[in-house]
Amino acid sequence: MTQPSPVRRRVDPRAERAARTILTGQRPRLLPQPVAVAVNGRRRDPRALRAAALVQIQPRPRYDWARDAASAGATAAVGIGVAATPAIPLQVIAEPAYLILAMLDRPGGEVSEHDRQVIAAARLLADAGGGAVVTVSTGSGDALAEAGSDRHVALPDGWADDYVPERRAAAASALMAALSPRHILFPDSPDGGDVARRVAAAAGERLFAGVQSLGPDRATRQSAGGSLEAGHRPTRLMTVAVDAFPPLDGVRHEARPLDLAAPVMAGEELPPRLGGARRLAVDPDALSLSETDFILSAGNGVTDWQSFAELGEALGATRAGSRVVCDAGHLPRERQVGASGMVVSARCYLAFGIAGAPQHLQGITGVRHVIAVNTDLHAEMIKRADLSIVADAQAVMPALIRLIRERRHA
Repeated sequence: MTQPSPVRRRVDPRAERAARTILTGQRPRLLPQPVAVAVNGRRRDPRALRAAALVQIQPRPRYDWARDAASAGATAAVGIGVAATPAIPLQVIAEPAYLILAMLDRPGGEVSEHDRQVIAAARLLADAGGGAVVTVSTGSGDALAEAGSDRHVALPDGWADDYVPERRAAAASALMAALSPRHILFPDSPDGGDVARRVAAAAGERLFAGVQSLGPDRATRQSAGGSLEAGHRPTRLMTVAVDAFPPLDGVRHEARPLDLAAPVMAGEELPPRLGGARRLAVDPDALSLSETDFILSAGNGVTDWQSFAELGEALGATRAGSRVVCDAGHLPRERQVGASGMVVSARCYLAFGIAGAPQHLQGITGVRHVIAVNTDLHAEMIKRADLSIVADAQAVMPALIRLIRERRHA
């Protein structure tokens, strides 16, 4: 006589969310890891399995599902509790053999993806011989510890908003004299490249710009439209090309503040040589989807297109949509996101009413943060999102517009 198969319990997402909630109120706080509910004593953790199979982050994530198969049961929890997250050990370099300076842009006081890539390139030079990475930017170094910073020099906060490259160049020159770094890396951006060339001209040293691969003995960059590669021994001053080095993940350094007020403030009294310098406002919808950092996307669940347009204007986001939206004529074809449209790599992707077809998810593989608004709790876009709002898009969009206008008025 055959034994009846055990009844499989259905996972209740609402119960899991309630178990993760540790603060209630207007803005509930959730634990970062899901609660593992035991079924017959063991439950698989899909996030842990996905993290164990990840073998490559850039330019596109690549997974080896046969890798570390034994880890499938390593994350099982007994009873009801929070899945344990291994603590990242703090890496301390008490007496570095040399210093590598990373001059960051940090636009608006926020650490950009390009800044993290510059720190990752600096770590390649520092880890080769027991050196330390010294980051230089406005703001504190707390947000730079997990990016690979060992020491941090804070520039005056007012420098983040004013375009006065003479001050940053004077601070970099003063730090060169005070710390005698082996190398100084700049982001190869409009602001970082400007400062790097000013420092090179003042010091009379050669600048190797647009580095795309870096080692202790050789730095290379592409030339002739990518058909040639130029190599040189790493110079003291270099700029790092965008997306050339993947940002570090799973590391934790000190980012200890350095008290070097006198050298840093050396350029504070310099009068700006540019009169009326300011950043020009750019229409977000005039930007290509491959260039923008903030995308507001609509799917089949959006019917209030007036609110969608007003929300895009209020947020300063570039509007985009799924294939269904573009086929219906609500947005032009060049605004379609997906495998048959545009593959985007924005920092934030705010999706309204998008179910999350496989072709659309392929188009947002390189997006850093995804926020999804959908009425279906089990939609694939909800699973992909870092933050989800289970509600009707027609109710959420006007509420966001009112909130933005109230804060601007205040």
